Amino acid sequence: MTIKSSQTLVAEALKEINTISTDEAFELSNQGKCNLIDIRDIRELQNEGRVENSHHIPRGMLEFWLDPESVYFKEGKLDLNKEMVLFCAGGLRSALAAKSLKDMGFEKVSHIDGGFGAIKQSNFKIV
Repeated sequence: MTIKSSQTLVAEALKEINTISTDEAFELSNQGKCNLIDIRDIRELQNEGRVENSHHIPRGMLEFWLDPESVYFKEGKLDLNKEMVLFCAGGLRSALAAKSLKDMGFEKVSHIDGGFGAIKQSNFKIV
């Protein structure tokens, strides 16, 4: 049995998904063209703050909260017609999450290069 490493999974995901900069994400967010989704753990938000106007969806619940057929679907939480822009702490979890959303059939999905670490150095407001 051969098990793929997490690095391999991330590398494969990065080939299939759209990666955008913090500046691109900031522009999309300011124009109201995306759902800015923070997939970090709740403890990470409590310890480091959260991005203003972002939606928190824990990584473990992402697919369930965005699946209209799921009992966990969050009706009205997001505009499913807008681009889904994901971020985590550094960009690894969000790469895997973005690939998962693409696999589900979402066409407009991106993740932010560098994650929250990069976001803290950008124009986004941390609250």
